[in-house]
Amino acid sequence: MKIIAHIQTDFPDKFGIPRQSGIIEELKGKIVFEPEYRRAEAVRGLEEFSHIWLLWEFSKIGERQWSATVRPPRLGGNKRIGVFATRSPFRPNNIGLSCVRLTGIEEDKKQGIVLHVQGADLMDGTPIYDIKPYIPFTDCHPEASEGYTRETRAHKLTVDFPKELLELYPPEKREAVTKILELDPRPAYIQDSERIYGMSYAGLDIQFQVDGERLTVIKILSCADINNV
Repeated sequence: MKIIAHIQTDFPDKFGIPRQSGIIEELKGKIVFEPEYRRAEAVRGLEEFSHIWLLWEFSKIGERQWSATVRPPRLGGNKRIGVFATRSPFRPNNIGLSCVRLTGIEEDKKQGIVLHVQGADLMDGTPIYDIKPYIPFTDCHPEASEGYTRETRAHKLTVDFPKELLELYPPEKREAVTKILELDPRPAYIQDSERIYGMSYAGLDIQFQVDGERLTVIKILSCADINNV
């Protein structure tokens, strides 16, 4: 398969990325096509759709054999589920699927056709294999059952984000970063209230602790400072 594009997002690492697309609409990204596919006619008509499907590669998980069962982190890391009943990255083929909102199509002088999207659950630089329009009358099934995910989707933390630290982010990033923390980026099987976690987002590294259902941001550093340590 050919890589047709890469996405640019505020997530340099996979830690903290929402577990599904569309959960946090405030997360913005740019899809930049490879030179061969930077043709305006290739996206002609796409502007009529509000949402698109992205087929992409789990490009940072390294070499690893697939397993018939996996332990979804949100189920505590102990319960095994069949890999095809999950969206785990450890699959026979490292392919991901995301539905995102298409907010604009731009023709950039250097990058050619660029798609602006919201709600993406992808790491910066993720390779994209294909883009397809989301079609509501066939792709939306309100009556569908959701299995074990019904147990996990409502989990949210109360976030204590000191104003002076939150204001280190530009205004357009503050709501998104708060919602990311509310979703609890930790693996569910780690419940150490003394542990300090670090999450990189939009050029800054957030240091936080979690005690019960409350997450407290204790420090923010630049990612450049972290990398130089």
